[in-house]
Amino acid sequence: MTEEKTSMTLGAVLYEGFELLDLFGPLEMFGNLKPFVQVLMVAETAGPVASFQGPKALAEVCFKDCPDLDLILLPGGFGCLRELTNPALMDFLKTRVPKAKTTMTVCSGSWLLAKAGLLDGRKATSNKVFFDLAEQQSDKVDWVAKARWVEDGPFVTSSGVSAGMDMALAVIAGMLGDAAAEQMAVAAEYRWQKDPGEDPFHQYLNQYDPALLEQLKATVSG
Repeated sequence: MTEEKTSMTLGAVLYEGFELLDLFGPLEMFGNLKPFVQVLMVAETAGPVASFQGPKALAEVCFKDCPDLDLILLPGGFGCLRELTNPALMDFLKTRVPKAKTTMTVCSGSWLLAKAGLLDGRKATSNKVFFDLAEQQSDKVDWVAKARWVEDGPFVTSSGVSAGMDMALAVIAGMLGDAAAEQMAVAAEYRWQKDPGEDPFHQYLNQYDPALLEQLKATVSG
């Protein structure tokens, strides 16, 4: 393991309507690196935060009381449609992301970074079915339609849901080496897809029902 620092703090950012696997898939990998990586759940208000699927995660600290973060994980989920206009989250991201060593997003989490202007001039990707919604958040981002995940400087953005685990393992490999990442994958009995350009879900690009999208927007806004 690295000798640079005895431990790193990973802040997992929660909001109502986050996607369960977007969050807990990567945290399965990073959480097994303790004590080298300490995971901290963060939200606008401390306490339970409901996922889009229903189960809740516990935010240990609020934005105001959040300590310095070395790593940031921003999950996607249909709840992000509401968060795109949440000034508290936007301010938190604008303040904390530039100070972090690495910021990771899963699925529509990259929409939030793009909306905050933090991906300007960068390459990024997102969920494929709703990819055009990512593009609508900023025309200053070089959106990569065919990618499992994309790394550009301190930002690592992944495609939808399960892609977050492949991304997380890639980040771990970059931090601690391939052997450490392989160890995490084997412990989870997960087959790690190591090629970021291999995107089996690109074939579903923008194949969504507009009526379903409107229904989902109503669900998270109501």
